[in-house]
Amino acid sequence: MAFNSLEFLLFFFTVAAIYFLCPQRYRWAWLLAASYYFYAAWALEYVVWLAVSTLTVYVLAIRIAGTSSQARRKVLLVLGLVLELGLLVGLKYLSFFSDSLRALFESFNLLYNVPAFQFLFPIGISFYTLQTLSYLVDVYRGRVEPERHLGILALFVSFFPQLVAGPIERAGHLLPQFRVKHDLSVSSVSSGLRLMLWGMFKKVVVADRLAIYVDAVYNNPADHRGFPIILATYFYAVQIYCDFSAYTDVALGVAKVMGYDLVGNFRQPYSASSIADFWRRWHISLSSWFRDYLYIPLGGSRVSRWRWYINLMLVFLLSGLWHGADWTLVLWGGMHGLYYLVEAWTQKARDKVFRSLHLEKHPVRTAIGVFVTLNLVCFAWLFFRANSISDAFLLVSNMVQVRTSTDLYAPWLELADDPSLQMALASGLIVLLALAHVLPGHDSQALSWIGKRGWIRWIAYLLLALAILNLGIAKQMPFVYLQF
Repeated sequence: MAFNSLEFLLFFFTVAAIYFLCPQRYRWAWLLAASYYFYAAWALEYVVWLAVSTLTVYVLAIRIAGTSSQARRKVLLVLGLVLELGLLVGLKYLSFFSDSLRALFESFNLLYNVPAFQFLFPIGISFYTLQTLSYLVDVYRGRVEPERHLGILALFVSFFPQLVAGPIERAGHLLPQFRVKHDLSVSSVSSGLRLMLWGMFKKVVVADRLAIYVDAVYNNPADHRGFPIILATYFYAVQIYCDFSAYTDVALGVAKVMGYDLVGNFRQPYSASSIADFWRRWHISLSSWFRDYLYIPLGGSRVSRWRWYINLMLVFLLSGLWHGADWTLVLWGGMHGLYYLVEAWTQKARDKVFRSLHLEKHPVRTAIGVFVTLNLVCFAWLFFRANSISDAFLLVSNMVQVRTSTDLYAPWLELADDPSLQMALASGLIVLLALAHVLPGHDSQALSWIGKRGWIRWIAYLLLALAILNLGIAKQMPFVYLQF
């Protein structure tokens, strides 16, 4: 049941209406039933793994909190980590690892008799696994009390707005909200619907339109040279941002209508002036999770230089692998880790150069940083989007073969007979998003600024709704991050 479907809109408005009509003591049960129905709509088998994951952390968290022996607490924690990660690895990565070993053995003409693994990969398992792991660790650390109400904990794990693609919530932030009575609020409903409207605009009008051009190039890398690949790579940077931030906007909006506050995931990421700054702005709930539950426990930067290098690269490589069972994603994570290290290695030299030019704190330095960071991020997106490692390097090779006679409009032919019009529309939409991108606040607050301008907001809302109806891509395209 995708967010960009009429089925979901009907589901959501039904859930919200009954939610506010329910007595407070039954609301958790209604939301839990709705969340499990939402998940079962993708595939009934998914519910089994969701329930298993929930029951595992429910029992172990209570046992951890009720045990005074530190050694036993640690054993229970490790058991929980192994079970939760084992479920994730078994369902998502076992086939990938087996296929990689098979390819390695075959390259040396060695026999590999392990049969191929075929499992049903539950959508959203990467997201809710990190959520259950953080809950278990926070209970172990004493930061939160174990939730003894199984239904409330199950709702925390399965809350439908953020179940399949985040944001990844922490127990200390979301769990208490399920025990608070949320009255019907005009301001909450209006701000929630505004977020949903903005998210749907970014998804069906911008991201899905750019996806047609990007897919035409990246699915046929041998057929394109020079500028179409360069343009498709920049288009993909806009596409994935609009697509994923749109999902987050809808998730935050749906939750907001019912009175719940979810964490934001984006803060103008393409305005970042460094790679470190980019990861403080992009997919914030994931990057902060890796920081708090992997990077810092490994020692962070409070270790020897070489140990820090290893810690940093490990985090980025695992972040890439978290996104999917594909070496292109691991390479993408490794590239960002390398960017980060080079940035750290050259920090003093760059400071010295800008100091000598009297530009140490000048806006020019920030502008240069934004330009360089944006282009490094876009180049890494090429590997993220490529269908295979070989396709990625073919795209890089063909990209530098610039031809002035190249038909930039050709990839639009699948969409319309007038590709020049599509190019102009896409360019205009990107400019509009760029203007919204620099407004103050988080990306999910892009319409808040307009919302304070009286009658102007109603014109903006109407224009967005008309754009969705008239300019949106009719073909329903899945959100990019649902595959992770």
